[in-house]
Amino acid sequence: MENEQKELFGAWVQASGTILAAVGSTPFKHFTESQLTSFNLWGNVLQATGNSIMADSEEHYTLNKIGNQIQALGNVTVVAGIVLDLDEVTAQNLDIKGNLMQAAGGSAALSETLGEPPSTEIFYAFYGNILQVIGNSMQAIAGIIELSGGEGEKINTAGSWIQAAGSVIQAIGISKKLLDETGDKAEKFLFPKVM
Repeated sequence: MENEQKELFGAWVQASGTILAAVGSTPFKHFTESQLTSFNLWGNVLQATGNSIMADSEEHYTLNKIGNQIQALGNVTVVAGIVLDLDEVTAQNLDIKGNLMQAAGGSAALSETLGEPPSTEIFYAFYGNILQVIGNSMQAIAGIIELSGGEGEKINTAGSWIQAAGSVIQAIGISKKLLDETGDKAEKFLFPKVM
């Protein structure tokens, strides 16, 4: 049960991070550029943490474990582009490479689900991962467009929210799997009684 709890916790940390990063990638007029950058930074830190926890929840090397590790490295690359004192082109290149690494990691995890027999768990994992791959790919494309002098903000925003939707779907699937497998034990873990 410990590894399942770890996987569940990691999935929701990652989902929280993708939502926070999506807020940071959305040009809200209520926030300053500095605040949006902070949302993006902390969102990617949470994603890296969540992906690392999920990878650690698997004892043996699988495509899913390796995919989560690659995604975490992609998030760390994005974070480096935000926090290091770099010129704009280098920072943008790190962002593009980080998003491509996340897409590659999601693809590795996705490929593992393709060999599994159909089930509700596989449904959530497949669609959650494919949305994350699409979202990360859109973010990388937006960065490439911006490096070429074009306007990629709308594509980046859409990609961020697509990735967030995928990570939430994946976290819901892991929650459902845990409830289905362990019944009352999982329910007590997920919904502890408050005295």
